[in-house]
Amino acid sequence: MTPQLVDRGPVTCLSVTGRGEPGGTEHVSAIRALHTVAAVLNVQVGPLEGLWWVEDEQHWTEAPRDQWRWHLLLSLPGAPEPGAADAARETARVSGAAVDRVQVVTFTEGQCVELLHEGPYSEEHVSLKVMDDFMAARGLVRNGLHHEVYLSDFDDPAPRTLLRQPVALA
Repeated sequence: MTPQLVDRGPVTCLSVTGRGEPGGTEHVSAIRALHTVAAVLNVQVGPLEGLWWVEDEQHWTEAPRDQWRWHLLLSLPGAPEPGAADAARETARVSGAAVDRVQVVTFTEGQCVELLHEGPYSEEHVSLKVMDDFMAARGLVRNGLHHEVYLSDFDDPAPRTLLRQPVALA
């Protein structure tokens, strides 16, 4: 369990922004909407990803889960042709999924600390502490939202999650 310092350049994604606990109604609805639009676009997407935060000063993991805010993401191989995402949302509307919430976004995180967490989500705090210690030893501070890349299904009994934290020099 050794963190790595990496550089993450621009990535284009399908994105839905929401609030609530993982696995809750809004979270599940957002995941469905993302996959529905991706299927209509007929492109290979990356694994589900999430950017997490809360609106107050406390760390997001210390807040009640119903207050968690998130951007859920599916990375795309590149920017869709102009109008393609609008057309995909229109076509996918018949599915009943909340496809109007899906947007195309491009962002760059830059320098990040990454660590592969293997095990229950409830134990991520252990891996996050390892990342915090790694950052402190190198004079780095958080410089963006906590990022998770889900390398296994949410119901997998032994999930694998890539934890990522954008950083800057203190």
